[in-house]
Amino acid sequence: MTRQEAMELLREYTKRENLIQHALGVEAAMSAYARHYGEDVEAWRAVGLLHDFDYEAFPTEEEHPWRGADILRERGVREEWVRAILGHADYTGVPRDSLMARVLYAVDELTGFILASALVRPSRSLDDLNVKSVKKKMKDKRFAAAVSREGIRQGARELGVDLDVHIGFVIEAMRPVQEDLGLKRADEGNH
Repeated sequence: MTRQEAMELLREYTKRENLIQHALGVEAAMSAYARHYGEDVEAWRAVGLLHDFDYEAFPTEEEHPWRGADILRERGVREEWVRAILGHADYTGVPRDSLMARVLYAVDELTGFILASALVRPSRSLDDLNVKSVKKKMKDKRFAAAVSREGIRQGARELGVDLDVHIGFVIEAMRPVQEDLGLKRADEGNH
């Protein structure tokens, strides 16, 4: 499945812009990690785009990501991709037994948290967001309360990377697409 096909499938099932933006953030992080690990960038991008494509239509734990997995299999998507997508939700019990699956899990919650952290900054930008700021926000249980801090920490552990390094890597990965995520460049309006 190409990026174009993945994007079409995402938009077929997902209408809410914030969910599209989340998919784009995960795609950016997945592609950066694919380059880092020498993996297939296009495949990892597609998995990033598709990991929650069914969530708006099927938002319950009984349906998401199970219904999405069935749809992907019907469309001939490789089983490795389907298992990675199933594994990104702890409650499925599907083991994260591939690097792709571990990276998807590690970036899913974190990209959303980073986006939320940037949105409350005066700049509304990733350009001036740093690891220290993200970690400070992680300590505030009321901030982005739906995001699992333990899931973020567990993702870094499963990847075998230091949490600070992981957060910094994902911020950098998201910067080039921040305007697609509803953010601004820090220098916008300063000319």
